[in-house]
Formats: sequence, structure tokens, C-alpha cells
Amino acid sequence: MADLRLDDATPEEAPEPGRRPGELTVLEALRWAWRQLTSMRTALILLLLLALAAVPGSVIPQRGVDSLKTVRWQTQHPDLTPIYEKLQLFSVYTSVWFSAIYILLLISLIGCIVPRLAVYWRAMRKQPPPAPRHLDRLPDHTSYDTTVGASSVLPSAAAVLRDRGYRVLVDDEAGTVSAERGYLREAGNLLFHVAVLIVLVGFAMGGLFGYKGGVIVVVGSGFSNNLTQYDDFVPGSLFNPDWMEDFSFTIDRFDVEWIESGRGKGLARKFVSALRYRESPESPERTYDLRVNHPLTIGRTEVFLIGHGYAPVITVRDGNGDIAYSGPTIFLPEDLNFLSFGVVKASAAAPTQLGLEGFFYPTYLKVDGNPINVMGDDRNPTLSMLVYAGDVGLDDGSPQSVFVLDKSETEQVRSPDGKPFRVDLQVGQGITLPDRLGSVSFEGVETWNKVQISRTPGKWLTLAGVVLALVGMLGSLFIRPRRVWVRVGPPTEQGPGAGTMVEVAGLDRSGNGDLPTELAAIEAALQAQVPRVSEESS
Repeated sequence: MADLRLDDATPEEAPEPGRRPGELTVLEALRWAWRQLTSMRTALILLLLLALAAVPGSVIPQRGVDSLKTVRWQTQHPDLTPIYEKLQLFSVYTSVWFSAIYILLLISLIGCIVPRLAVYWRAMRKQPPPAPRHLDRLPDHTSYDTTVGASSVLPSAAAVLRDRGYRVLVDDEAGTVSAERGYLREAGNLLFHVAVLIVLVGFAMGGLFGYKGGVIVVVGSGFSNNLTQYDDFVPGSLFNPDWMEDFSFTIDRFDVEWIESGRGKGLARKFVSALRYRESPESPERTYDLRVNHPLTIGRTEVFLIGHGYAPVITVRDGNGDIAYSGPTIFLPEDLNFLSFGVVKASAAAPTQLGLEGFFYPTYLKVDGNPINVMGDDRNPTLSMLVYAGDVGLDDGSPQSVFVLDKSETEQVRSPDGKPFRVDLQVGQGITLPDRLGSVSFEGVETWNKVQISRTPGKWLTLAGVVLALVGMLGSLFIRPRRVWVRVGPPTEQGPGAGTMVEVAGLDRSGNGDLPTELAAIEAALQAQVPRVSEESS
């Protein structure tokens, strides 16, 4: 934190007459606030807060990630739902409080990084520092005498150091050669900080100009890329619907490979959707096998396979014998074995509307009188649903989820013995409802796919930033900066023919411990050009 004592203020910053000691002007207060916001400590605190703020988003279902799961959670927790709605916990990543933390972190990082770019740039370009006055006081030091004059030693020392990758500065007046290498460490720091800015820009581009949506498509049906076709759609702040590619696709077939034995028995191991698609109404039709983590790319849009389930074909006839509801009905999986929950709303039934809710068992089995689901493959598909008569709420114009049955204006249909009437059916079976309400039949089973469609403009920029940040971090971690100095001076023993003493010393800024070996190699290379006194005499 900056020290705000007025005792240290310069004459230009001295308090104006009439101001109380310690009182800041608006400009000074803003400058102080900016310094606090752009400090590394504040950036780390905001980063921690952002991580904590993201925790509810990983625990509570999010509308933008899985709207179906969110609806189910809200149905199961009617008391908590209004509170969570006010706290925006079903859309954490677009909430006001999360956005505030994110924006403050963005500003703090930019304020931290931008000034450091100039620091690292200057450090990367600066010349080696002058030699210390007493090289013999450095931990790693060596010297020898030679009869070669100083005017010849300095160029030879500079040449040896340049050959070993050092940046060299020769000072003829002081009789020294200063050398340093490892400047790429500063380049790594510079690259890392620039890469962080690139990543932030890439994320911002995706959040502002991209979109993400989800849709459930029954196998055999199709999808066209327009807003009315989506089950859930989350656009960026500056997204324009005109940017959406005009493609369409049809799911012809869905193949699943089930685990038949072992620890994961009954679970899906591999699934593939066979698509036919057109990139535009005029383009030729193509095929593609859509798999998990292998999206279909159309222009700048990607189509992902993220889930699948069952859609039992159910027909409901009313008391007059007319069809009030018929078709595949989406049931949502409750567990890994695809025990699924679904709702039927027969609003066209007469004389009263009908609603059904219950479970679909892909492989039904009864154990000790209790129904269980053995595996996800539909080898013994069975429906078990309760029936409600009354207003199911589709005629009042209010938006409702197709996966939630509003029972507030209905009565549960009961058997003559007073117990809740349950529709238990297998494929091809039907049942007549009590009180001449109609009938329900189970015609067959179809499969649905959950598809996510997204456009993320800045993803390649973000990826490039992450790669550059990794390269910069590796450079700053593994490149070892090192300084070496060579000084020439009077020999250790004065006398006729006395020449020059050559001192070589170094300083390892990373402390990796191999500097003595490096100095020995430098001295050996230097002695090859400037030999020792004993070698000359011999």
C-alpha cells in the first residue's frame, strides 16, 4: 500500500491552505484507489474471489449449461428456487456480482501487466553491469598471470565470452570486460505477460460476440440453425443473430455400445450420431459421424454431441375416444443407467385435460416386488406413470417447461379402491383410465440426442495466448541468467618482464550451482589465447 503521509509530499503536492492534515483531493483519492486496484496483492485477492464465486456454478445447475437439469432441480426444490433466483445462482457466470469481480480482476491484471511490460523490455535490452570493485570477494573467482598486455587480453576475453553466448561490454579505461547471458529469461517474462493479455482479449471476444445454445433432437428428426429451434440459447453481449450460419442437419441413426460385463456393466461406452447436413440451403448434402469431443465444424460454428436418452412414443385418447396427445416424449435420465423421468400434457383431452408423470425403465426388472432398472440399453422398456385430471396449465399462455407438470389445478386419478391409479405399460400395451377419462398406450421407443451449438470467435486467440504463456513461463523458469567479469591489472609478482594479472569472476543469479564449472571453461578458453606465465616460459 502506498504511504500517504503528507510529510513526504513534494512542494507541488503539499496540502492547499485550509485542507486538514491527511485529507486527499478527489484526484489524489482516485490515484490512491487506482494504485490499490492495480497492485499484485489486489489481483491475487480478486482471483481468489473469482474462484470462490465460481463454486456455486459447479454445484448448482446452470441455465446456460444445462437448462433441463436446472428445471428438474427447481421442481425438486420449490422453497429454495425463489431465493436462488434472486441471488442469480442459476446463472452464476452472467450474474451481476460475478461480472463485477471478473471486470475488476480484468482491470487489475491489465494495470499490473502493462507497466511491467516496459520494465521487462528495458531489462531485456540493457547492457551488462560494470564489474564490481573487488572481484576476489565474489564466491566464484579465479585469476592467473600472463605476460600479454592488457590491450590484447581484453579483446581476447570479449571474443571468448561472445562465443559462449554472452552479451559483452568492454571498458578499456577500467580494464574490464562485463558479460551477461540469460536475457531470454526477461523475454520469457515479457512473453508471459503479453500472453495473459492475449488470453483476456480472446475470452472477451468469445463472451461479447459468440453464443452457445442447446437443443434435443429425436433421432430421425432435424434441426435448422435459427433462434426458434433452440431449447436454450445464451448469446454474447454484442451478438448479432445475422452472424449465425444458415446450416441444417438431420440425425439419421444413433449407435450405442454398452458395457455387457465387469465393473461398468450397463453403462454406455461409446456412442455415435450419423448426421446428414447442409452448410447452407444451396450447398450439397454431406454426412458426418458426430461423436463426443469430435464436433462438426460449419464455418465458425461447432456442433457438439453432449448427451442422449429415450423418448417413449405415447398416445393418449380422451373420454370421447379422440387422440389428445401422440408422439415421442422426451424423458430425462436420472442416473447412469438411464432411469428417466418424463411428463405428458394432454391439454386437448375432453371433457377434462389429462397429465401424466413418471418413469421410463429401459431394462425393467422387479426384485422383491420393487421395480428397478438394470442397464441403459432398452431391452425391456417399461413405463410407470401417475395420472392427473384437470387444468394442466397449457392454455393460459404462460411459459412453462415441458418437463414439469403443474398439478395445482389438477386432481390425482385414483383406482376404485382409492389408491393412486398407475399406468404400468410395456411396448405395445394400453390401459383404460378410470371414470371414462380415456386411455393410454405405449407405442414404442425412440432415441434423442442433446446437441450443443456454439460460436466462439476468440478461441484460437485464447489458445495461442495459453501456448505463448506456457512458453514464456518455461523460459522464465529454466533459463539461468549469469554474469561474468574479466579484469586485467598488475601481476601478483612485480619484476622484470612482469605482464598482466587476469581475474575472472562470476555471479549466478539463479543459484543452480554449476558456475565454477562455467568459469573453469571460460578460463581454459581464455588461456588458449592468453597463456599463463609458466606456459609462455616453457
